[in-house]
Amino acid sequence: MFFFIGGVQPKTVTLDEAPRMCQACGLYQARLKRVDHYLSLFFIPLFPIKRGTPFLECQSCGSVFSESGEALGRQARSSRATCPDCGHTLQPGFRFCPFCGKPL
Repeated sequence: MFFFIGGVQPKTVTLDEAPRMCQACGLYQARLKRVDHYLSLFFIPLFPIKRGTPFLECQSCGSVFSESGEALGRQARSSRATCPDCGHTLQPGFRFCPFCGKPL
C-alpha cells in the first residue's frame, strides 16, 4: 500500500529586493512580491502550477498595493479606529484587537 501526501500550496516569492516607498506609511519598506501555487509532495513545493499577479507589500505596516499603486485589502483595514466585532477603540497599526482577539 502506498500513501501519497501531496497537494497544491501557495508560496510567496519576492520578485525584487530593492525597497520601494510605501504609500501608507511613507517608509521605503515595500517589496515586490507574487503568490505562486505549487504542486507539493510531502510539503515540499516541486512544480509551479499557477503564477499570481505581482503586488507591493510593506514590511513595516503590512499594507498591500498593486504595482500601479492602488490600495488592496490590508490598507483599508489599517485605517479603522474601532474594532468591527466588539466596537472598542484601537490605536493605528493594530492587526488584531487586544480586547476580543479578532483579526482586523
